[in-house]
Amino acid sequence: MDQICSHARLIPAAKWDQYHPWPSIGALRFMIFNARKSGLEVAIRRVGRRVLIDEAAFFAWVDQQGGQP
Repeated sequence: MDQICSHARLIPAAKWDQYHPWPSIGALRFMIFNARKSGLEVAIRRVGRRVLIDEAAFFAWVDQQGGQP
């Protein structure tokens, strides 16, 4: 039986800088802390104490912001 699995790439917040130069770890932690206010919570997955960032959802959120603060 062939199944096609499409999984989102989940990156641990602590290792974000190994995949992308922006935002810095400190800036990403600030974004995570304020995720409910900004709407970023759609890109955050919590598994136990680990905080994972859905890469595609994060950059979709960035595009949606349109350069607005």
